[in-house]
Amino acid sequence: MFDDRIKSLPIWNVPISITPLHGGLSNESYLVTDKTGKYVVRFGIDYPFHHVFRDREVMTARAAFEAGFAPEVVYSEPGVMVSRFIEGRTFTASDIGQNIAKIATLLRDFHAKMPTKITGAGFAFWPFHVIRDYAHALGDNKYLALNTKLEAAQIPLPIVFAHNDLLPANFIDDGQKLWLIDFEYAGFSTAMFDLAGVSANAQFSPDQSDELLTEYFRSTPTPALKKSLAAMQCAALLREAMWSLVSEIHLKTPGVDFAAYAAENFARLDSALTAYRTLT
Repeated sequence: MFDDRIKSLPIWNVPISITPLHGGLSNESYLVTDKTGKYVVRFGIDYPFHHVFRDREVMTARAAFEAGFAPEVVYSEPGVMVSRFIEGRTFTASDIGQNIAKIATLLRDFHAKMPTKITGAGFAFWPFHVIRDYAHALGDNKYLALNTKLEAAQIPLPIVFAHNDLLPANFIDDGQKLWLIDFEYAGFSTAMFDLAGVSANAQFSPDQSDELLTEYFRSTPTPALKKSLAAMQCAALLREAMWSLVSEIHLKTPGVDFAAYAAENFARLDSALTAYRTLT
């Protein structure tokens, strides 16, 4: 679909080969190989309904490279970003559960180092505001009371620069280090949302969640901290489900069943709420 656009980019040492990359729900990406190496070409436009703006994504991706967390961005123009391809293994949920200490260290470093590399106007990502905004967009307020309760369960934490979209597939292991990719939603936030994203998306057990908290904070988690994470895990799943419902309205992505993805996350939310309520 984008072959002609890719060929027109002024960076290739021709000839090139183009292979579609699968997995993204709201972007299109391609693996491009030329005489100098392999690159990922990522297409995406602004999605104001998701608070996604591509100039900010490119800035964050460049900052993440400078900080040592992401591949180098070698070219960008409106609607397209080209990064070096990482030869590595994309994580699954099982991989996340087997690398908790490594991931906790990566996130702690990312949260601490990224603010020194970010330029321009700061962007705040507060998941509870996003959920409220989605509710307004959908004209459906039935989750707002739950959202308020989950927000009230959060304990005060320092503001960090967070990734805010930690699906397992956004971690890549090259055999020596872990990399992060996809920075559409990155912004100043609370570390708890990244910890919740990791643990909820990988369907952690309570023991695995406790291990993640212990490794990240370098101390045994208090009951209040456990409750905060459990509440944020619920918020992460609620936000993901509502993201899909909003996407169903605005995005036309062949082969993606947004309604089914929403239903999957609502079902997981029900289970997470059961676990959360045992802590309250």
